[in-house]
Amino acid sequence: NMLDFVFAVDDSVTWHMMNLLKNRSHYSFLKVLGPKQISNIQSYGAGIYYNTLVPCNGRMIKYGVISTDALIDDLFHWKTLYVAGRLQKPVKILTQNENGKLQAALVSNLKSAVTAAFLMLPESFSEEDLYMQIAGLSYSGYVTMLLGQEMFLSFTGKPKTSVTSLRIEVISVNTVCCYCLNFYKIQIDKSPEGQFTQLMALPRTLQQKITSLVDPPGKNRDVEEILMQVAHDPDCGFVVHQGRPRS
Repeated sequence: NMLDFVFAVDDSVTWHMMNLLKNRSHYSFLKVLGPKQISNIQSYGAGIYYNTLVPCNGRMIKYGVISTDALIDDLFHWKTLYVAGRLQKPVKILTQNENGKLQAALVSNLKSAVTAAFLMLPESFSEEDLYMQIAGLSYSGYVTMLLGQEMFLSFTGKPKTSVTSLRIEVISVNTVCCYCLNFYKIQIDKSPEGQFTQLMALPRTLQQKITSLVDPPGKNRDVEEILMQVAHDPDCGFVVHQGRPRS
């Protein structure tokens, strides 16, 4: 298994410049372009640049570099859900500076993951069902099953950072819609009012994708009006599932 690191940096050009001096062999042929061009390439797509197949202490690792601003944007708004999706899975934060906005974005990402999962789940479900659904927000198929099981085992065995934080969010964030919670079963409010509350709390990009799926071209209705319509739809969970970004 390859260990996956993500570094959030305030100045990507300076970071790549220093890393090229210390670890030039980690880079592909793109190293000849220099730190500025590598940072430009990093800004495309999901906003992260990966060095892969890096030998470290007898094993292979890969590490991605993303600007702090791009990370915060993805965590809050799920622009691509690429890094935000990975930070909904079991992870260990090795070090973190005193960036209040980043900390708020990390919490917001977990809140959003729980809220989106609630919308796609039935009225009553197990904690394992919740983790499987969250794993499926940005992955599908066999990978979803493996990650969902890992999240469940991480909680029931030796908790990892995101799983422990995730359970706190289930308890504290969704008190309006979650009216019964214990270690075995979670029950949520599936009334239109409850679902509307959850839809309004979703990240901006997901709301936009949902409205584009539901609203006929040229009608240009208010987002709140469209989400109220979705909240009354028996297939509300399916609409949310169709609208989620795929990382």
